[in-house]
Amino acid sequence: MTPFYRALLDPDQPAPKGLHDGHGGAAGKRFDVYRNNVMQSLTDVMRAGFPVVRKLIGAANFDIVAGAFIRAHPPTQPVMQRYGDGFDAFLADVPQLAHLGYLSDVARLEQALRLSYHAADSTPLEAVALADLAPEQLADTQLVFAPTVHLISSVWPLFDIWRFNTEEAAPKPQPVAQHVLVTRAEFDPAPHPLSPAQSAWIAALMAGATLDAAQDAANAVDPNCDIATSMGLLFAQNALTGRTGKYSA
Repeated sequence: MTPFYRALLDPDQPAPKGLHDGHGGAAGKRFDVYRNNVMQSLTDVMRAGFPVVRKLIGAANFDIVAGAFIRAHPPTQPVMQRYGDGFDAFLADVPQLAHLGYLSDVARLEQALRLSYHAADSTPLEAVALADLAPEQLADTQLVFAPTVHLISSVWPLFDIWRFNTEEAAPKPQPVAQHVLVTRAEFDPAPHPLSPAQSAWIAALMAGATLDAAQDAANAVDPNCDIATSMGLLFAQNALTGRTGKYSA
């Protein structure tokens, strides 16, 4: 990080040497105003991107943590849509937040929702593309996922925590691990809770496994996993964009 960048993000740093205002004088207070505007803008980006995290730890605490993140991980590109990548890992390393073990997973979910919202549009795969395949063709098929799709695994009731803090009258989270699939059927992304077996099935597919191999991955977790329901969710949410395999056209 350059001296200018360090001074720009740290209010305890003096204005960089050699920096002058428009009249040839030391930058001084003008640099302070500019620095405050930059930090305020980046903090606003973090507030907008992680509203549930902010609610869980309080607005004042969030601004402190967000400021520390901004100084440790300043933007590397002008587009702010992705800014906040790595905030989940940063939260996990804050000692004062260690008692909120689920917080980093909530940040992962919120960033996934944000990335899904800004992801490029794509043409969805229709269910008919699989309906006419012979059993051996279907078993060998690999599915291509839309860039709007994200899978988050968690040992916490992640979906319930998110819903409890975003919806009125939502049920209180129960102590059960939840995996979450983020999709964007049309304009707005949405999270969907998954069972461990459903998550294993989708994770295998996203990693490039065939439908047959993904079925094995799900069965290893739960032999009674309802794959049909999971497949229906993917098609209903426009989560797929294509298929591949040795039988593909």
